[in-house]
Formats: sequence, C-alpha cells, structure tokens
Amino acid sequence: MNALIKSATIVDSKSDFHNETVDILIEKGRITKISKRIPNPKNYREIKLDNLHVSQGWFDSSVSFGEPGYEEREIISNGLKTAANSGFTSVALNANSNPVIDSYADITFVKSKANDNAVNLYPIGALTQGSKGEDLAELFDMTNAGAVAFYDYQNPISNPNLMKIALQYASNFNGLVCSFPQESKISGNGVANEHINSTKLGLKGNPALAEELQVARDLFLLEYTEGKLHIPTISTAKSVELIKAAKAKKLNVSCSVAIHNLILTDDSLDGFDTRYKVLPPLRTQTDCNALIEGLKDGTIDMVTTDHNPIDIEDKKIEFDYAKYGTIGLESAFGALQTLFTTKKSIALLTQGKSRFGVSESTINEGEQADLSLFNPDINYEFNKSHITSRSKNSAFLGQTLKGKTYGIVANNKIVLK
Repeated sequence: MNALIKSATIVDSKSDFHNETVDILIEKGRITKISKRIPNPKNYREIKLDNLHVSQGWFDSSVSFGEPGYEEREIISNGLKTAANSGFTSVALNANSNPVIDSYADITFVKSKANDNAVNLYPIGALTQGSKGEDLAELFDMTNAGAVAFYDYQNPISNPNLMKIALQYASNFNGLVCSFPQESKISGNGVANEHINSTKLGLKGNPALAEELQVARDLFLLEYTEGKLHIPTISTAKSVELIKAAKAKKLNVSCSVAIHNLILTDDSLDGFDTRYKVLPPLRTQTDCNALIEGLKDGTIDMVTTDHNPIDIEDKKIEFDYAKYGTIGLESAFGALQTLFTTKKSIALLTQGKSRFGVSESTINEGEQADLSLFNPDINYEFNKSHITSRSKNSAFLGQTLKGKTYGIVANNKIVLK
C-alpha cells in the first residue's frame, strides 16, 4: 500500500513532528518521508481531508463482537470495520461468545477471522472454563495461541482461592489476569446504582460497596501473590482511592474505566431506557468526577469503550430483564473530547497498549504506518447514521459530541468512511 497524506496535523508527543502540519509519504505500509510539502510523481493515492489530524493508532482493551454464537449481535468482520471507522487500529476481544473462548483452538479461531484486516485483533481468553468461575481455563496454552490476557467478561470470580491460584499460576509466564470488580452477594439482583434514583424509580440497587469490596479483596490477593492484575471498568470514587494506594505500594496493578461511566450518571435512568443499563451501573456525578481525576493523575491507566452489542430483542424489554451493555466504538472519540483536550483524549486512547502487549509505532520516518485519522473540531449530535455496528444500543444516542473520525491507515491498508 502506497499513499500520500496531505496537510495533516500530527498529534503524537513521541514524534519529531508533534503539532506540525505536514505531508506524510507511506510506501509499502511504512512511513518513508514526513515534510511540509511532498510531491507525488508516482501518482500514489492522496488522502486529503478537512482539518485532518493523525495520531498513533488507538487501542481498546475491551470489545465484544458476539461471534461465534451471537452473530445476531455482531460478527467479527463488521466489528473490525466498526473499529476502523471509529479510529481504532487494535482491539482486545472479550471471551464472551458462545462457546466461550477458553482454549487454544478458540483463540486460533478468532484470530483467523481477523486475518488480513487493517485492525489488529488481540484475543482475551476466559480465565475459567466456560467463564463459570469454577476451574482455571488453559491459560498457558491460550498464551501460546496469542491470548493477551485472561478475563471472565463481567463474571466476578467469587472464590478468592481461585483468584489467588490464577495470579500465582499466570505469573510464571507474565500473564495478565483480569478480575471484574463486583461482589455478587452484595450486588444481588441489583440493576441500577443503589442511590436516590434507584429508590425513586423502584429499581433494585447495586451498591458501590459491591465493587469496592471486590477491588479491595483482589488487591490483597495481588499483594500476597505478587502477580499481575488488571481491574477493568471501575466506576466508583472509592475504587480510585483503593487502586491509588495499591500503586503507591508498587503493586503490579492496572485499571480501566468505560467512557460512558465517565460522562453519564444514574440520572439518565428516569425514562427506564435500557440503553443505559450497563455493568457496572451508571453511578453519581461524584463518582464521575473522581474517575476523571483518576485519569488525570494516572491512577486509572486507560479508557475503554467496553463495546458490547446487544440485539434489539434483549434491549427493548422491561428494564429488569434487559441485558447489560452499550456499544461505544463509534462514539468514543467524540465523547472523550467533551471532557478532555485532543492531546489528552489521544493519550487515553493509546496508553493501554503496553499493558496488553500491543506494539506501538510513533509517527516518524522509518516506522510502520499505524495511524488514526480524525477531525477534532466538529460538534454534532450522535445518531444512528453514525453507527456501523449491527446493534444500535448506544447510550450516547442524542448526545452532543465533539470530533469525528475519518478512519485508519494500518497493516498496509487504508480504511476510510
């Protein structure tokens, strides 16, 4: 693939051309020249877009695509197309398919579905067999097949001894263990944040305590085992405090927050719209503020879309019975920019790579082209026309967002909307 990107502003603090507006020549998938003006005598494809900005390719540490087994929600090929259109060059795929991805063969299968794609797919293997929380899955075998982490997606590990053993075992090969932060006996059948709104609306509450007890337990286990832990999608102010203290003790822990938990609160539930039924639940503005501060001071390592397509039959029903989840790839950049500067938003979308073993390419001559293309300055109302996903269950429909994506240049390919 050969291309000439014209008049692009580079947003990459590791680039020699950070904040400069330049042309970028790409030959056979590699950046061969960056300069103020580059001629095109070989008539390469030119990419000229309004207010074009480019950055290192973005990474999402938690996406779900359904396939195999839930193809009505999403298939891998369209999920990767959605990621590309949304500016992501790499995604980590959760194991919550049917069957659950818990073996060498399963990892090999989902990787094969992403062959020859512009977007890199990094499979996350289930931590336990069938994600049932009873027996460890084939962690080492899945590592050899290409798994980058182990996670029973949104299924808490209730047995602390099992989590202890997982951390100890995975440490033998530097495996990353993920633990969903929820104590199920405390959360019970709660479907919304236990607070004023859940009481007012008559919805069963899932208290912040359920998350914080699990986080505290896992941090104690991490300290004991000296393992490697990632806590996905935290949602409470106290969780931020607990992880900050653990990092001060030099524990090998990272965490993420879902973008919708940064912006939306349980005030959104007044209309019982199931697009806002997510796990962990939307919390209070106090929690949102603490999560934002946690990102600013580095306590929280990365953001995720926690992209989870759910078909209409499982969303257009009573709130109590609807499935948890929202799609988030398409709205990620525009939503983040309502809170942060463009530079900070890009940092949040790229800085989780090293934790999940994803390679990084700076925007410099000689590097592989792994680029996200976007316009950071457009304000618009997010609607279904902006959605590439098969499922349309976005919590951001009707929200005013800032910044649109054009696509990506990655893996020797160009994908533009």
